[in-house]
Amino acid sequence: MIVKVNSVESVAAGEGAGRKLLARGGGMMMTEVTFQKDAIGEVHSHIPEQISYIVQGRFEFTLDRNVQRVEKGDSINIPSNTLHGVKALEDDSIILDRFTPQ
Repeated sequence: MIVKVNSVESVAAGEGAGRKLLARGGGMMMTEVTFQKDAIGEVHSHIPEQISYIVQGRFEFTLDRNVQRVEKGDSINIPSNTLHGVKALEDDSIILDRFTPQ
């Protein structure tokens, strides 16, 4: 399956954030989430494991109550049922998320 990013509609993911559902199949799914400065990805948890890659920008990333700054090129492994969330520190910040299972 090939998914052209420009053919995928972004849906609101909170104020100042949008999410595109990209390729998915089998036990995996990938999303692209864009943030404007100060947009929040609320702290939450879920059963699927998640790996996040910072494509662009900088964030305060909360992982299991530990807050660290992450920036372009950094990646985060989020085990199943682990609390996590973000706050964008720059406009046009982008995170690529991969989940398994979907």
